[in-house]
Parts: sequence; structure tokens; C-alpha cells
Amino acid sequence: MLSLLFLLLLTQGNLPMSEQLPQNIFILAGQSNMAGRGGVANNTKNGIPSWDGIVPAQCQPNPSILRLSASLTWVLAHEPLHADIDYNKTSGVGPGMPFANAVLTRVPNFGSIGLVPCAIGGTAIREWAKGGFLYDQLVRRTQFALQSGGVIRAMLWYQGESDTEIGEDADAYKGRLSRFFIDLRADLGYPTLPIIQVALASG
Repeated sequence: MLSLLFLLLLTQGNLPMSEQLPQNIFILAGQSNMAGRGGVANNTKNGIPSWDGIVPAQCQPNPSILRLSASLTWVLAHEPLHADIDYNKTSGVGPGMPFANAVLTRVPNFGSIGLVPCAIGGTAIREWAKGGFLYDQLVRRTQFALQSGGVIRAMLWYQGESDTEIGEDADAYKGRLSRFFIDLRADLGYPTLPIIQVALASG
């Protein structure tokens, strides 16, 4: 009987990655800098962007970090995180992996992390408004992630460059961003959801 129980525990401890479920959910949203453009450059011969494949130490895979794929499956997270989400662009290294690795380094007992990539390069804040494709996809993917029993810890938001080209868009940015945050918190049922926003310093 004891040997059977031991065998059962061994089996449960070696579940395929797709069957392991993360405890702490982090949403990754915004435009290219969140999707990951580190190591991406235009080929000097054909002008086509390509990723150099170099993965810095802080971006290395960790068994405790999963990502939600485009097909809504939990898999081992690795760069580029957004390859199957921002598929019309060339993705490279982004901030998601170093953030997750830093959390686990500073809080060893934090538990497994589930990253939910949703960023799309070149998008403006108006494209993230409620009712649009990007908003609906973000909500749908996050709601699916929560079915695993995990808890949303925060959303990492890195976006805004596309809204600096036209004065009217820049002036409307604060209001549009605030509305987006309010709608998202309401629709996810997390009224106090922390949002970690990257701010670019102006010259």
C-alpha cells in the first residue's frame, strides 16, 4: 500500500509542463517594448528583421515560470515570450522573463509564476479600448489563465510611443489610459489590480 502511494506521488510530481498550473498570474501588455525587441535588428543584406537568439542570464528559463501560449496552453516560458502572440513582427528579448526571475530570486517561496503575453507592437492606446480586439483578447486570455486556480498579482504595461506622433493623441493619452485601466479592473473583477507601468523619461 505504501509503495503504491509513493508511486502515485512520484507520478504527480512529474506531470507534463502543460499540466502544471501557475499560482501567480502576471499579465504582459502594451506594444513592442513589452512584446520584446531586444536583440532584433534588420539584416544588412535583405533588410528583414531577425532576432540574434542571445538570451541574457536574467532571461533564462526557470521551471517555476510558465507562459500561456496562443493556443491557451501552459508551457515552459522562454524568450521570445510573444513569438506566437505578436506574430506579425519579429520578437526578441523583453521585460517579462527578467521580471519573473527577479521576483523568484527576491522571494524564493513566492510559488510558480504564469506569464500571460498580450502585447502587440505598434499599437496605440485607442486600440486597447474596451470592445476592441486587443482588449477582448487580453480579457479572454487572462480569464482562461485564472481557470488554473491562480491569482492575478499585477499587469505589466509598457506602451505609449505610438501616441506621441500626433499632438491630439498625446493630449488624450492620460484619459484613454485611465479609462482602459478602470474597464480592465472591472471586467476582470480585480478592482485593486496593481498595474506596473513603465514611464519613459523625456529629454
